[in-house]
Amino acid sequence: MCSPSCNYTIRAEFSVHFSVEASQIGPKLMAMTMTSLPSSDTMYRALSERDGSFDGVFFAGIRTTGIFCRPTCSAKKPLRENVEFYQTVRDALVAGYRPCLRCRPMELDGATPAWIEKLILEVEKNPSRRWKDSDLRAEDLDPARVRRWFLRHHGLTFQAYQRARRLGLALGRIRQGEKWEGVGYTHGFESASGFHDAFSRTFEIKPNQVTDMAPVVLSRILTPLGPMIGGATSEGLCLLEFADRRMLETQLERVKRWFGTAAVPGSNAHLDRLKIELDSYFTGTLREFTVPLLLRGTDFQVAAWNQLRKIPYGQTISYEDQANAMGRPGAQRAVGKANGDNRIAIVIPCHRVVRRNGDLCGYGGGLWRKKFLLDLERGQRSAL
Repeated sequence: MCSPSCNYTIRAEFSVHFSVEASQIGPKLMAMTMTSLPSSDTMYRALSERDGSFDGVFFAGIRTTGIFCRPTCSAKKPLRENVEFYQTVRDALVAGYRPCLRCRPMELDGATPAWIEKLILEVEKNPSRRWKDSDLRAEDLDPARVRRWFLRHHGLTFQAYQRARRLGLALGRIRQGEKWEGVGYTHGFESASGFHDAFSRTFEIKPNQVTDMAPVVLSRILTPLGPMIGGATSEGLCLLEFADRRMLETQLERVKRWFGTAAVPGSNAHLDRLKIELDSYFTGTLREFTVPLLLRGTDFQVAAWNQLRKIPYGQTISYEDQANAMGRPGAQRAVGKANGDNRIAIVIPCHRVVRRNGDLCGYGGGLWRKKFLLDLERGQRSAL
């Protein structure tokens, strides 16, 4: 997730910003607003341009309406003198603003809408069922709308999502000793040959050749920094990436290569545990993750990732410090590249590595997320 070779840093652009005059607020609110934000001009420009890269960085309170919004809100652009900025939802609420009904700032970015939640629950009740467009319409769902949502949030159609889910379950049954021909029929495939072809394309192995292969199951996890994709085997966590990261597809391919199996939708005990621990982390009550990890990479990469795990909560080190601690002085560029290849964000805290002068640099999820995480760990951000 991190690299020392980036061409941009967070410096003077981020300054201490007071959203209202000190005489207008009490000591408690003053303490909450004395946190680091982009400059007022930067935030107003982002609000005016509906810049999605600032989602999660700040919220805008509109004095004339008494509501607060995300930077991407589609409402009419307010005048500069009618806007004040807050770092968290809590700050805006305490200041007396109510959430906008249009951009819904109280909802986590990427939150699953109720109509999709209902559909997914129905799928999980009987994951072997093959849903057709007529089935969706019978549930008052527009197949095109369902397709668009799954493409946007999972990168595959609803039909492909179902198929991958069924194949993952089928693999589990084969590993337990069931004959593959029968498994195909009981998991929604109309013929043994159709199941054989789909299984072989997905897992790059024929169903009759399965021995102890276990899939990597993927689950979408909502966080205050946006949706993340978690991946785990029965042994432990092997992936945690921001869903909007361009490198996500590459990381999924690497998971497939290192673990010798495809990734399919699903969940397991490790992903359930991860979700609980992430919630605790973002509320400031957890400082050390305990979910088991599976680290697969070159010897140097694994050494770099293990060194990252030794950085204390709330502290930072430089790339040079990390290289020296690994017994590889002068290898800071190689260290930065290994950090950039880290597939388990936050839990393996590459966000705690900065330049020697303290500047923030090189985070695959975006520098605003890196700053958010460091501020959270240093107690400079209100608990979420």
